[in-house]
Amino acid sequence: MRVRGFGDLEAVIMDRLWDRDGKTTVRDVFEDLLQGRDIAYTTVMSTMDNLHRKGWLDRERHGKAFAYWPILNREQYSARLMRDALDAGGNSGAVLTHLVEQMTDEESATLRAALARLTSKGTR
Repeated sequence: MRVRGFGDLEAVIMDRLWDRDGKTTVRDVFEDLLQGRDIAYTTVMSTMDNLHRKGWLDRERHGKAFAYWPILNREQYSARLMRDALDAGGNSGAVLTHLVEQMTDEESATLRAALARLTSKGTR
C-alpha cells in the first residue's frame, strides 16, 4: 500500500480521532471542530466517509449514524510515511544517513535502543 499524506481537513480530523480513545461519531468530531473553525456537518461527514473509503478509518453503524476509529495509530501512520519517503528517495542508504544526521541525541539513543531490541528479537 503506497502511503501519501492527508489533505488539510483530513489531517485535522485524523488528529482529532487519534486524540480520542475509541470510537467517535461524525457529530462528536463536528462539534469539536466547530470550536476552532466554521465548518459544515456534511463536510466533516463526507471527509470521514472518504477516509473510510481510502482505508484509514473503520466504522460500524450505531443507530442511524456511524462510529469511526483509525485503522492505524499516529505512530504507525508516521512510520508508513517514512517508509514511503525511504522508498521514493532514491539511494535509501543516503536518505537514512541524512535522517540520522538530523536527529537529536535523544532520538539517536531511541533509535539505538530500538535497533538493539529488534536485533535481540531476531537472535532468539
